[in-house]
Amino acid sequence: MNQWTTPSGLDRSAARRVPEQLRAAWSQAVVIEVDGAGNLAADAGAPRRLAAPGDLRDEDILLGWYQGRPWLARRVTAVEGPTIGWRDLDPTMADPLAAAVALARWHATSPTCEACGTRTVPDLLGARRSCPECGALAFPRIDPCVIVAITDPADRILLARQGQWAARRVSVVAGFVEAGESAEQACHREAAEEVGVRLTGVSYVASQPWPMPRSLMLGFEARAEDGRIDVDGDEIAEGAYYTRADLAAAVGSGALTLPGQASIARHLIERWLSAG
Repeated sequence: MNQWTTPSGLDRSAARRVPEQLRAAWSQAVVIEVDGAGNLAADAGAPRRLAAPGDLRDEDILLGWYQGRPWLARRVTAVEGPTIGWRDLDPTMADPLAAAVALARWHATSPTCEACGTRTVPDLLGARRSCPECGALAFPRIDPCVIVAITDPADRILLARQGQWAARRVSVVAGFVEAGESAEQACHREAAEEVGVRLTGVSYVASQPWPMPRSLMLGFEARAEDGRIDVDGDEIAEGAYYTRADLAAAVGSGALTLPGQASIARHLIERWLSAG
């Protein structure tokens, strides 16, 4: 999680989105293939860099300049050979590759103009799309989502399992921010709707991009009024409060599975664990 709370190593400056500047540095470019589902071409468990990327293509997306070199995502219909998901990547490469997945998915799912329906074309080296008919410009859409670690007055953490998840997999409460709603209001609403919990306080912790498909996760901590839970039985199949000892025992025995280490959900849980 630390890579998301410090300055990004990826230079996304618009001043560097100049085709001539990119072509001058093309011999040093890092080009990675990615399809519209967000799968990255892989080699030995790491993103596969094209050894001979050829010329700059219309479907290439300039992600930015990283470690002194231009990084690009090359959009393909389907990646040939092994693939790797964004969640399985080395955290040191998170900045450019999160952008690669998010932008590739956006280009794949937003091909037409919202104003007139004409097919749009990539523009500004993939940073936007433009309509050749009416001139409208479209930019990548980001969906804000709250994720909140709820504790009760006894400092137990609430973990829940979505109905579509595998047995034993649990996480903290999360949900999308609705139109006209603040992130804090979304925390209160999601807690009430999903697990029947009223919150007495909500405080912001950190954020994380989650390009699956295009979310920005806004992490919070909150205190519940009491230790009661009433799951909705629809989106949430089950939920419970855990002490630190209870959680350690359940995870150690395999009774519970926590979110992956790279996720903000895991960061919120680990933050609570370390505070005890």
